[in-house]
Amino acid sequence: MKYKFRASETFWREFYRLPAEQKDSVRKVRQVFRIDPFAASLRVHKIHSLSALYKRPIHSVVLEKDLRAFFYLDGDTVFTVDLGTHEIYG
Repeated sequence: MKYKFRASETFWREFYRLPAEQKDSVRKVRQVFRIDPFAASLRVHKIHSLSALYKRPIHSVVLEKDLRAFFYLDGDTVFTVDLGTHEIYG
């Protein structure tokens, strides 16, 4: 399936707060993510607490050891809602 990609203002705000090294990590993962958001190498998993909050399945992509991007699907659009550590799960 060919996806469209959108990101929230929250995602971009958090992205621009990252140090340069982490921004580079996000950019590298993004290359794979844009080809297949559910690629095995991304270790995508559903986040139940955020899914309940957003009232739709929210998935997490592993960017680094403790850095994740959170997204959901809306038809053929992948909408990235946030970026952060495990602290965001709560």
